[in-house]
Amino acid sequence: MAIKKPNKLPQAAVLKQILRRCSSLGKRSSQGYDQEGGGGLPLDVPKGHFVVYVGENRTRYIVPISFLTRPQFQSLLQRAEEEFGFDHDMGLTLPCEEVVFRSLTSTLR
Repeated sequence: MAIKKPNKLPQAAVLKQILRRCSSLGKRSSQGYDQEGGGGLPLDVPKGHFVVYVGENRTRYIVPISFLTRPQFQSLLQRAEEEFGFDHDMGLTLPCEEVVFRSLTSTLR
């Protein structure tokens, strides 16, 4: 009797789901968001980037989408999903101290 492995989505599909779930990338109709060509992105977020909130004070960081392919960043995303989930209006919050996040992102660039 063989044990069935759950069907895992390809990594690209999982990353797209994460981005869709991030409220900072969701459709917004408030000031400061580009509704025309940006699909609801905040105006200060360049193409190819997304917003995360880090630390006790929820400091806002704009990071490149390329970070999503890095195992270190994926680990943070998994912890974020377990701790906070992705379906909320407060943006993608990462369970990480700011100093650790800055150190991590400096090695990923």
